[in-house]
Amino acid sequence: MAQKTSGWLLGLTAAASLMVALDATVVATALTRIRLDLSATMEQLEWTVNAYSLSFAVLLMTGAALGDRFGRRRMFVAGLGLFTAASAACATAPGIGWLIVARAVQGCGAALVMPLAMALLSNGFPPERRAKALGISAGLIGLAVVAGPVVGGVVTQGLAWQWIFWLNVPIGLVVIPLVLRRIPESRGAGTSFDLGGVVLVTGGAFGLVWGLIRADGVGWGAFEVDGALTAGAVLLVAFVAWELRVRQPMVPMRLLRSRGFSAGNTAGLFLYASLYGSLFFMAQFLQTGLGDGPMATGLRLMPWTGAVTVVAPVAGALVNRVGARTLTVAGLTLQAAGMGWIGLVAEPSLAYAQLIAPMIVAGAGVSLAMPAAQTSVLNAVAPQEIGKASGVFNMLRQFAAVFGVAILAAVFTAKGGYGTARTFSDGFAPAITVSGALSLTGALAGLFIPGRSRTARQATTPAAPRPEPELTH
Repeated sequence: MAQKTSGWLLGLTAAASLMVALDATVVATALTRIRLDLSATMEQLEWTVNAYSLSFAVLLMTGAALGDRFGRRRMFVAGLGLFTAASAACATAPGIGWLIVARAVQGCGAALVMPLAMALLSNGFPPERRAKALGISAGLIGLAVVAGPVVGGVVTQGLAWQWIFWLNVPIGLVVIPLVLRRIPESRGAGTSFDLGGVVLVTGGAFGLVWGLIRADGVGWGAFEVDGALTAGAVLLVAFVAWELRVRQPMVPMRLLRSRGFSAGNTAGLFLYASLYGSLFFMAQFLQTGLGDGPMATGLRLMPWTGAVTVVAPVAGALVNRVGARTLTVAGLTLQAAGMGWIGLVAEPSLAYAQLIAPMIVAGAGVSLAMPAAQTSVLNAVAPQEIGKASGVFNMLRQFAAVFGVAILAAVFTAKGGYGTARTFSDGFAPAITVSGALSLTGALAGLFIPGRSRTARQATTPAAPRPEPELTH
């Protein structure tokens, strides 16, 4: 009976997590159709992507705390219900403003689903089977992220872009009652959540993102832009001051004293800013710049996204042998080279064959750096703080997606536009080059990760049994 319950637990949490992860990237190949159907501007397309990532990021750690306090299954179901309802709202959006709001609500639901899926899995499997279950779930989530652009392209061209959201509805309606019937309730230690930290970090991130996005339309010297950027920076400073004083902080500032934690998170921030920003524009370049359809775009991105499925498992096995620093620096350097290469050759008459090699180089680089940067962060903390460290890393990953899109869009609109294939290429080339520069900055941060012997020693030091994870991996 326990074996059967475990099977249901793995299957249902994996299905929910896969749905949430897919929605982070499935929109990429639908953006061109959304722009044309809803008469969206570049700024509005940015918010279509960023509204999801921003609400997901700021509520991720709160979602775990709410599950510990009010019941993980209960809050997991609440998150699924919210995500499913928001998906239907996205599909029926009469205009781009409604779509943006619905995407933000989707992110709120995702922030409950993702961390609590990991907590339910950890609680439902004995220690000797837990790692395997978490590994299967993480593999499916990674596959969903990689497959997102392909699925989005196929569905958008075969049906309509609205169906990338409609597909979530039957999945949610089937999974919710099964979770209530098949998964037992559990709670964690009575931890409180840091409401002040959530408010400050949300306001700070929103201010910076608003300023970056609005600068495209009203200019960098406008009061609205300067005021938003200044307010964002002030609120983030206030967030740090608050975290230093609060009894149970959202992000324990003392962790920043660890080189592995700080350097690994910084490298990860630039890694994902480059990755998500370039994905936002690569899918549009293939359609607007080169004239491909959504399905062809998804398939033609596979040398880049598919490299993740091949290289990432190998990189994960090599981290403790080669060292997190070596793989992080090498991976981010390769990603920078691939993006810079694309920036040099990008033009409307470009043959697709010329993109294959740089996409493979960039994809291999991402695959090397992703597990290495996260390993650096997790190996830098005590066993009882792994859940908190993982939550910080994943929160920064979502923030990085927001800032990466905003920064590259600012470069794009300064140099080009949607008028013709030529004007799009004129903006795309410098934007994708900046993506390479972000990766290179991450590689420089990776140089501060401790060397292999120290990292390996931290990873293999015997420790007390690990408590249930507070957050997702």
